[in-house]
Amino acid sequence: MSVAYDFDAVSTTTPNDLEAFWMGFTANRAFKARPRMVARAKDMHYFTPEGRPILDGSAGLWCANAGHSRDPIVQAIQKQAAELDFAPTFQFGHPTAFRVASRIAELAPGDLDHVFFCNSGSEADDTALKIALAYHALKGQATRTRLIGRERGYHGVGFGGTSVGGISPNRRFFGSLLPGVDHLPSTYDREKQAFSKGEPEWGAERAEALEGLVALHDAQTIAAVIVEPMAGSTGGLPAPKGYLKRLREICDKYGILLIFDEVITGFGRLGFPFAAERYGVVPDMIAFAKGVTSGTVPMGGVIVRKDIYDTFMNGPEHVIELFHGYTYSGHPLACAASLATLDLYRDEGLFERARAIEPIFADAMMGLKGKPGILDIRTVGLVAAFDMAPSAEGAGKRGFKAMEVGFHDNGIMFRVTGDTIAVSPPLIISESQIGEIVDKLSKTIDAVM
Repeated sequence: MSVAYDFDAVSTTTPNDLEAFWMGFTANRAFKARPRMVARAKDMHYFTPEGRPILDGSAGLWCANAGHSRDPIVQAIQKQAAELDFAPTFQFGHPTAFRVASRIAELAPGDLDHVFFCNSGSEADDTALKIALAYHALKGQATRTRLIGRERGYHGVGFGGTSVGGISPNRRFFGSLLPGVDHLPSTYDREKQAFSKGEPEWGAERAEALEGLVALHDAQTIAAVIVEPMAGSTGGLPAPKGYLKRLREICDKYGILLIFDEVITGFGRLGFPFAAERYGVVPDMIAFAKGVTSGTVPMGGVIVRKDIYDTFMNGPEHVIELFHGYTYSGHPLACAASLATLDLYRDEGLFERARAIEPIFADAMMGLKGKPGILDIRTVGLVAAFDMAPSAEGAGKRGFKAMEVGFHDNGIMFRVTGDTIAVSPPLIISESQIGEIVDKLSKTIDAVM
């Protein structure tokens, strides 16, 4: 039976049946009992269907770095949809995909010169892992099949990313996942790093665990190491000083590829186009997504070093070099959104602005130190994480309550992982809005302690 919908009404009101949508990474029954619904967004705010403003303290899902519904991006998407709605990038192409690939490569450090497009961070991570395996096979090192992730790491929800990821709830229901995977230890130790601004002084020595994995498995079996420069989804864990450089040194020593998962840290979150530049390390690949379009149209990709790309560019010219890709890789609307987003970042100096206000942001967030129940506060770039003591009702209950109180009572959206609150606002945030976040957080924490 067909049903006539008033689409304008649906877009700004709460639907009367919430059951059909099975929401990911969400407590569905609790949400549907008391929905946290938004209907529109602009700049630093979401708005509920009733019009109540919600300060966006999480850039949506770490992605709306340029803010919401920015006119240049909206207009670029509209124009592109009217000109070219879809074009395949298997055996054919469209100019905008090549333009945005060039722009992204220009932002990347060193000889990271080639961009393979996909549609999400999960796809980007799995793509990078597959490229690593194929690269070693082409180099005559087919024994290099082992992939190394890190405890508390998050690399999306594909089978590859889940396997190298190190957050146990994301793994426990899905069997043995990929074989031949191992993990480095987490870089976090609260006793040695609590209340750190920026990169912790302690923890670089955790990179030495890679030497142990090499001794255990033999370097000739290891294809790649994948890490986040800042572990975001697990609760905002910055890389310790010197940690990433030491990983680079060990990977070079044994011919292992180093992949940076910059799905969260890319495009200004840590004050640079990519965190690789902040840390002075050139990885072999960078996985990106989220901020590349400021979250407006799904897009992701992998930036690879010239040597990796060139290794594939052998054999007869009419033969496909990499049997991998996605129908919507380099989608015209995503490419148009990305070009407009990159223009905004450049024209408004948002990466530089994030770097300039990082100390102000850090000091403001650290102002909540000493509140009852706060075990740690971490800041790096425009990211802050607050570990709260678990309640007697069990781990995660306090964090869930904070999310509800923040949204319904205090008009703020932030991310929650267990009992950790993560804040990562759009890069356009003003100093007064930083203060507003602190005030709303303070009220929320008081209410749940």
